[in-house]
Amino acid sequence: MIEGNQLKEAVKVAYSKAAESPQDNHPFPVGRKFAASLGYPEDILNSVPYLSVESFAGVSNVSILAEIEQGDVVYDIGCGGGLDAFIALSRAGITGKVVGVDFSKEMIDKANISKEMIHADNIEFIVSDVEDLPSEDNSADVILANGIFNLNPYRERIFSEMYRVLKPGGTVFAAELITEQVKEQASVCTLVGWFS
Repeated sequence: MIEGNQLKEAVKVAYSKAAESPQDNHPFPVGRKFAASLGYPEDILNSVPYLSVESFAGVSNVSILAEIEQGDVVYDIGCGGGLDAFIALSRAGITGKVVGVDFSKEMIDKANISKEMIHADNIEFIVSDVEDLPSEDNSADVILANGIFNLNPYRERIFSEMYRVLKPGGTVFAAELITEQVKEQASVCTLVGWFS
């Protein structure tokens, strides 16, 4: 039986490897081709720094589908290399702000290099657990979450944090994978089970 902190550490290691060597084989799809298969338009992928595109490991095109207005403050929790965060920035405009949060330092380092490439002042990337967001209460108009719930055993804390950080009337746009059949308990309580 895997413990919660063991799972988090294994996920962090796996996603950090995807940041450092996106071209390698990983237990989940990574990169531009995968992002395109999820419905990210080619022109948008071309407009985002390539380092953020090559390390993409979400489950949907949540930043394309989200309702983001000019001037919105957007939090991208579990932002990885920053693909969704940069798309959100293009939609929130120069009067908006985007904060990307991820527990993988390697992913955040990559996102920050991408930020330097486009010289954006209204986007910030922070290394932090998503169940303990370094954010003020009622500070976000929109929260994006692209495939973070299945791989974090502390979901109740994540939902509590999203509620705390979201402004009254704000919106969460989230995507996650679901199974169509119930799996045996023993098969999902190992590290292999969590990544299969």
